[in-house]
Amino acid sequence: MRLVQGRREKVTVEIENPVEVARDWVRRGAKVLHVVDLDGAFEGKLFHEDVVVEIARFAEVQVGGGIRDLRIAERLINRGVDRVIFGTLAVKDVEAVKRFAREYPKVVMVAIDSKGDRVVVEGWVRRTELTPLELAKVYEDCEVSILYTNVDVEGLVSGIEIEKIANVVENVSLPVYVAGGVSCLEDVKAIKRCGAKGVVIGSALYTGKLKLEDVLKVEE
Repeated sequence: MRLVQGRREKVTVEIENPVEVARDWVRRGAKVLHVVDLDGAFEGKLFHEDVVVEIARFAEVQVGGGIRDLRIAERLINRGVDRVIFGTLAVKDVEAVKRFAREYPKVVMVAIDSKGDRVVVEGWVRRTELTPLELAKVYEDCEVSILYTNVDVEGLVSGIEIEKIANVVENVSLPVYVAGGVSCLEDVKAIKRCGAKGVVIGSALYTGKLKLEDVLKVEE
């Protein structure tokens, strides 16, 4: 399922069997699958753990959405998930997430979801006073990666805002992955040129605006 600007009522893509969809992406050459439990993101707890674990059996997986309990995060790792994504918890309990990151280096991704240049949490519905860069710098003393999402353009497939992406990527010492608004190969290339470690692409692939095979060539 894909949402426009993170709004629960604005679904752009909905597919019944996520495990088979995941298998298809892997068959076509996807190296890493980005899985978000949207029910979990809105309700504050993971709903589809077994589905995530099933996908992790045949693919490299990073998962987020409602992971606000460190015991669940640890269980996911022990069950084969490669990386866990903390959004709300990374804002609400910084020290707990840092301790977890030290115990599991290079496994934690800190989700920085930006709306109106402020970090949003709890399924993108609660605005904080933190800027994306401020939150990213909080975690510079840990072996984590950053997942920066521009919620203002998420799901619109209308293009990226490269200046906002560059502001985070160029001013943080951590590896940054970027999501939100990617609509064409030039967007992917621009994100990579500014130094991002990787790009998360969803709607553009599902709606056919981008072909995975073409995206993979950018990595070659």
